[in-house]
Amino acid sequence: MNQPLAYVHPGAKIAKNVVIEPFTTIHNNVVIGEGTWIGSNVTIMEGARIGKNCNIFPGAVISAIPQDLKFKDEDTTAEIGDGTTIREYVTINRGTVDRGKTVIGKNCWIMAYCHIAHDCIVGDNCIFSNNSTLAGHITVGDHVVLAGMTAVHQFCMIGNHAFVTGGSLVRKDVPPYVKAAREPLSYVGINSIGLRRRGFTSDKITEIQNIFRILYQKNYNTSQASEIIEAEMEATPERDEILQFIKNSKRGIMKGYFNSN
Repeated sequence: MNQPLAYVHPGAKIAKNVVIEPFTTIHNNVVIGEGTWIGSNVTIMEGARIGKNCNIFPGAVISAIPQDLKFKDEDTTAEIGDGTTIREYVTINRGTVDRGKTVIGKNCWIMAYCHIAHDCIVGDNCIFSNNSTLAGHITVGDHVVLAGMTAVHQFCMIGNHAFVTGGSLVRKDVPPYVKAAREPLSYVGINSIGLRRRGFTSDKITEIQNIFRILYQKNYNTSQASEIIEAEMEATPERDEILQFIKNSKRGIMKGYFNSN
């Protein structure tokens, strides 16, 4: 913590065992939790709330004001959960009056050159590969993987356990449990590998597959498919989560289906 080549504003609240490398700047109204490491040449600006045991690599800029012309210097935050790693040159903007905060959950891995804009809410255990970009007001669930150079349109939602392949343009909402790929973005199956790694049984994976077969492979529109799923599929937490996601979707879910086999 006692690093003479770094600047820490007297108003910042830094836990005693935080490590701050040279040439880093930490502004006023910042809170950093125990065990966190801040690399060199990092800039942490007003409103940052960084949890315990995080790692922030050189060149990252955390809690800069939003790139939003409507922003009027509201008192907002950028919050990073415990155990999250922020790699080189990541930029995370703080919120606007809309949500008041930008949030990155616990145990996330945000790779080099990613950008997370204002008012995004990202769940726990997410992985964003290099150069992935989130526009403003996006909601991302838990255990989501965005492969490299993925770009997500403002106000989109991405559900729990979804996997989006590299270079994708996400213009519509991506339901939970799926793999999304191609252009325009399409359903290419469920994220079965990720689900197995997280302890989902074969029966549960089959159940989820059957739900998405109705939604994407039976030539129903979204409303028809939802009615059939609700009427014919057994009520389970996963079924209800998928149906609720569809009901909550304001932009509409992605439409296409591509058979990758």
